[in-house]
Amino acid sequence: MREFIVEADGGSRGNPGPAGYGAVVCDAATGQTLLEAAEYIGVATNNVAEYRGLLAGLRAAHTLDPAATVHVRMDSKLVIEQMSGRWKIKHPSMKPLATEARTVFPPDRVTYEWIPRAENKHADRLANEAMDAGARGEQWSPGDSVADMDVAAGNRAAGAMGVPPLERSREWGRVGAAAPPGEERPEAPSQQHPDSSGQQSDAPGTTTRGWTSAPDLGAPATLVLLRHGETPLTPQKRFSGSGGTNPPLSAAGRDQAHRVADTLARRGTVQTVLTSPLTRTRETAEIVAARLGLDVVVEDGLRETDFGAWEGLTFGEVRDHYPDDLNAWLADPAAHPTGGGESFAEVAARIAVTKDELVTAHAGRTVLLVTHVTPIKTLVRLALGAPPESLFRMELSAASLSAVAYYADGNASVRLFNDTSHLR
Repeated sequence: MREFIVEADGGSRGNPGPAGYGAVVCDAATGQTLLEAAEYIGVATNNVAEYRGLLAGLRAAHTLDPAATVHVRMDSKLVIEQMSGRWKIKHPSMKPLATEARTVFPPDRVTYEWIPRAENKHADRLANEAMDAGARGEQWSPGDSVADMDVAAGNRAAGAMGVPPLERSREWGRVGAAAPPGEERPEAPSQQHPDSSGQQSDAPGTTTRGWTSAPDLGAPATLVLLRHGETPLTPQKRFSGSGGTNPPLSAAGRDQAHRVADTLARRGTVQTVLTSPLTRTRETAEIVAARLGLDVVVEDGLRETDFGAWEGLTFGEVRDHYPDDLNAWLADPAAHPTGGGESFAEVAARIAVTKDELVTAHAGRTVLLVTHVTPIKTLVRLALGAPPESLFRMELSAASLSAVAYYADGNASVRLFNDTSHLR
C-alpha cells in the first residue's frame, strides 16, 4: 500500500483577517514532492485556515491514490490534537471542517504528528504565497510558487554541512512522533519587525532577518493573569488543586481581591473577566468584576492541577509519605501525583488548547483570567518556549498579576510577571 506524507499550514494576517492555506503531498518512501495546493480564502482565523490546509492536503493525496495511507504533519498543536481525538472541538467554524477531513480517507488510514514550525516551511511558504496573492487581488498559481525550490535549497545546504536534510530527514518515516501534549518548542522566526510593544515578532511571508517595514499586526489579544487571593491553605503552603476541599477565600484573600480590583479599575483596560470554576477563583473574579462593572464567565480549562493524594499536604509531608512519587514528579512532566492526579504534561495540553481558543475569540481585546499557580506559570512557560522544569523556578504570589500578549502572527510577548505592587 502506498504511503503519503501530507504537510499543511494556514495563516491569517489579523486573526481574523486575510487568510490562506498551503499543503504539500510527498511520497513517504522518497520524500519527493508530488502535489502542492494553496488558496487565498478571504477573511478567516488562523485555526480555520489551518483546517482548510489540512482538508486540501488530504484531498490532494486522495486524488493521487484513494487506497493510500496518509501521515499528516502540522505545526498546529490544536489541529493535531483535535484530529487525533485527544482534544474536543468546540469552535463552530472548525467542527464541520474537521468532520469533512475525517471523511476523505478512512480514519484508520490517517495518522497525525505535531512538528515544530521550522520543519513545516514548505507548507508555511505556500500559505504565505496564497495570502500575498490575495493581497494583490489574485489567486495563487502553482507556476509562481518558489516554496519547493526553497526547501530543496535548504536540503542541499544541510547536506553540504553533513547534517540530515531540513525537510526530508528520517523523521519523515516516524509515526506518532508528536511532541508531548502542550509542549511548545522554540521556533526560529523567518524575519523580525517591531510590534506595537517595541518587541520583535515574526512577519509572515518573509525570508530574511532584521527590522522591516512590515505592516502593523494590530492590537494583540492580551491575557491578564490574576492568581486568586489567599485561602486558609495558602499561608501554610499546602497543595491545593482541583481535587481537594475547594477552599474559599480567607479574610486576607478577600482584601487582596478588593485591592487588585481597585488597581484594574484605575487602569481601565480589562474588557472581559473569565475564571476557573473553583470557589477561590470565582470569589476573586466576582469581587473584581463587580468593581469593573463586568460579568464573570466560567472557563473550565483554567482550573488548577488535580494533585491527587497530595491535596491538602505540605511539600514536606508529601516528601515524607510519597518520596518516590515526588521525585518522579519533579523529574518528569508526564509523571502523576500519587493517587492518579494530573501530570504537568496533561495540564499543559489543557492550558494550550484553552489559550488558543481564548486568543481566537478575543483578538484585539484585553481579557482578565482569574486562575491558579500552575495555569499561570504554564501560560508564561509556553509563551517563552521554556522547558517544563521552568515551572519550579517561578515564584507566583497570591493575588499577583501577570500578562501575556498574543499577536496575529502567532508570537507571544510576556509583559508582566508576579506583580504585587497593588498589595503594598
